[in-house]
Amino acid sequence: MENEEIADRLLRVTGCHRNWGFLLCDFYLRNAKGFGWNHKRAYRIYRELELNLRIKPRKRLVCEMPKPRSVPQAINEVWSMDFMHDPLAHERSIRTLNVIDDFNREALGIEVDFSLPSERVIRTLKQHMEWRAASRRGFVVTTARNT
Repeated sequence: MENEEIADRLLRVTGCHRNWGFLLCDFYLRNAKGFGWNHKRAYRIYRELELNLRIKPRKRLVCEMPKPRSVPQAINEVWSMDFMHDPLAHERSIRTLNVIDDFNREALGIEVDFSLPSERVIRTLKQHMEWRAASRRGFVVTTARNT
């Protein structure tokens, strides 16, 4: 007799709130409506009525493959720059700016200091461009990415 009442109440609640699982239904019936049924008994009836919600599979995120970088055909066509840091014993760290020619993998310059502000990075790149005459059209500077 009481099982039928539990079943009726569960059907009413799940009819109004389709997205509610058992825990929300039981919480609502206990606290809002004042029914003190044993949760194991209510769950047994909930399963017998086949009100269990379908467990949805996770959607897989499509990972796009990165486009391959073009291979430089001559010296001074593509340069790469990268920043690195290394902690010292007295709790400071040094920072380095590395500039590399991608065609022949030659290190064009390494700037080392405790701080490398943007003005200094720009000055360093301009200096290397003057030394290497890389101001011609089509010149590219890329930055290394953490992957």
